[in-house]
Amino acid sequence: MDSYGLLRIQVRRGINLAVRDTVSQTSDPYVVISHAGQKVKTNVVNKNCNPVWNENLTLSLKDPNVPIILSVFDKDTFTVDDAMGNAEIDIKPFLECLKMGLQQLPDGTKVDRVQPSRNNCLADESCIVWNQGKMSQKMLLRLKNVECGEIEVQIEWLDFPGFRGSN
Repeated sequence: MDSYGLLRIQVRRGINLAVRDTVSQTSDPYVVISHAGQKVKTNVVNKNCNPVWNENLTLSLKDPNVPIILSVFDKDTFTVDDAMGNAEIDIKPFLECLKMGLQQLPDGTKVDRVQPSRNNCLADESCIVWNQGKMSQKMLLRLKNVECGEIEVQIEWLDFPGFRGSN
């Protein structure tokens, strides 16, 4: 199988991201999302540790067992960009909800709740919701390998009718 389908990841905002520009006491952050050899990235938000991106990025989901990695970097002009943490997007609970075939649900139905745990990067409870004919999940991800910072994202399955639920 080449692809399970397309996943839209809306990178909404960063919260309390790490300072990497010591002179200005701020950062110029951007987000890179990678999965199975694919990489997509947001624009750079200059001089802001609480950036708002509201950018939609799309990945072809190749293998649900290969993690989707979100990495944050500080854009530098004359040196290598500084790492500002990373997180894994746990797609498995979302895919389990898609497999249920719940197309007849009323808008706004909460299909599942995913709790923060040691096995995911969630900073808070995350609800998987059926709305306007699509399944979506908002997540607040706590960044790892950094002193502070969270990223708010929302995932949505783009081609639900073509989803092949069984492996």
